[in-house]
Amino acid sequence: MDQTAGAPRTDHRALLAASVTVVMWASAFVSIRASAQHFGPGALALGRLLTASIALGAVLLVKRVPPPSRQAWPGILASGVLWFGLYMVALNWGEQGVDAGTAAMIVNIGPLVIALLSGWFLKEGFPPKLLAGMAVSFVGAAVVGMSTSKGGSSSLTGALLCLLAAVTYGAGVVSQKPALRHASPLQVTTYGCFIGTAATLPFAGQLFTQLPEAPPAATLNMVYLGLFPTALAFTTWSYALSRTTAGKMGATTYAVPAVVVLIAWLVLDEVPGPLTLLGGAICLGGVAVSRTRRGRPAPAAVPATETADRP
Repeated sequence: MDQTAGAPRTDHRALLAASVTVVMWASAFVSIRASAQHFGPGALALGRLLTASIALGAVLLVKRVPPPSRQAWPGILASGVLWFGLYMVALNWGEQGVDAGTAAMIVNIGPLVIALLSGWFLKEGFPPKLLAGMAVSFVGAAVVGMSTSKGGSSSLTGALLCLLAAVTYGAGVVSQKPALRHASPLQVTTYGCFIGTAATLPFAGQLFTQLPEAPPAATLNMVYLGLFPTALAFTTWSYALSRTTAGKMGATTYAVPAVVVLIAWLVLDEVPGPLTLLGGAICLGGVAVSRTRRGRPAPAAVPATETADRP
C-alpha cells in the first residue's frame, strides 16, 4: 500500500522555477555592488526596471498576450508600486548606509512579513513546519549577517531603509498572489514591472545624468539586473507563486544568502569564513524544513481518504 497516500505531491516545476529565482536574485547582490557607486539608488532602480520592461514588453508583443483582466489589476498595481518600485529604491538606498551582511539580515525579515500577512489576509494559515523552517532560516541569515558585518559601518537610516525594503517586499508578494488567480505569471510580472517603472520615473533626470559618466561595466551590470534578476527571475517567481502558497515561497528566499556567499566566493574571490558557511547551511536547512511534508502510513483497515494529511 502507498505509504504517502493523501500527502501533497511536490510540484517539481514550481521548485525549478523557485530555484532559478533564488540564483538570479542572489547574483543581483554582486551586480548591485558593482553598479551602486556609479548610480544613485533611484537611478539604478529605474534603469533596471526600464530594461526589464522593454524585454518583457517585447515578449508580450511577440506572444500577443492581452492585458490582464480587471480583477487582477488591484494586486498588480499594489505589487508594482510596493515591490518593483519602492522596494528596489529602498534597498539600493539602504545599502549605502549599512554593510551587505547587515542588509541581508534585515531584508530577510521579509519572509516573516509574507507568512504573517498571507496567513491573515490570504487565509493560508500558519503551518507549524513553515513557521519552524522560517525560524531556523532566520537564525541562519542572522549568522551570515554577523559573520560578514564590518562593524561600526551601519547607520540607523540605512537600517530603517532596509527594514522598509523588507516590509514592502513582503506586502508586494502578498498583493501579487490574488492577482495570479486572474492573470498569468507573465502578465502579472510584466504589468507590475510597468507600474514600478512609472513609479521610479522621478529619477529619470538622475539616470540620464549619471549614465554617460558611468563605466561600461556598471551599465552592463544594470542591464543584467533588468534582464535576469528582474525580467526572468520575477517571472519564474510568479510562476512558482501561482502553484504554491505565499508563505512557502517566502521561506524559499531564505536560500538567497547562502547562494550569495557562493557567487561572491567565485566571482569576487571573497572566501567565506567558517561562520559564514555555517549560516548558509542553516539557511538551506530551514528551507528544507519549511518545504517538506511527510505523509502518514494509511492503516489497511481504514480508507485512505480518512488518513490523508489535512492542509
